[in-house]
Amino acid sequence: MIETRRKFFTFLCGAIVPLGLALRTIAQQRRQNPGSPSDPLAQSDDAPLKPATKAILEENEKGIKKSVERLYQLAGDLKAEVEKTDSGKVLSLVMVKKAEEIERLARDIKTRAKG
Repeated sequence: MIETRRKFFTFLCGAIVPLGLALRTIAQQRRQNPGSPSDPLAQSDDAPLKPATKAILEENEKGIKKSVERLYQLAGDLKAEVEKTDSGKVLSLVMVKKAEEIERLARDIKTRAKG
């Protein structure tokens, strides 16, 4: 048991030391050339959006608004259906379908919001 621990510890040290040296070298290179184009952290986020990107974002926003309105309507319909039906005894197929539709719309809104 002690031998396997020793081998594991040796392997772990052998893997961590080169990784630490590589990270240190990369950090030194970044300090020497902070504005290099290969440095993803040095790129500015203030660059204006391309017209195509802006159009896509506007289209996504309109789609999100339409989906949210539909989601609100379905949630109201589902609420009315639940109040009308004794769901403790019977689970209506209409309720299940509306719940699935709400889930689908919610996922669609989430993916559109992420971009």
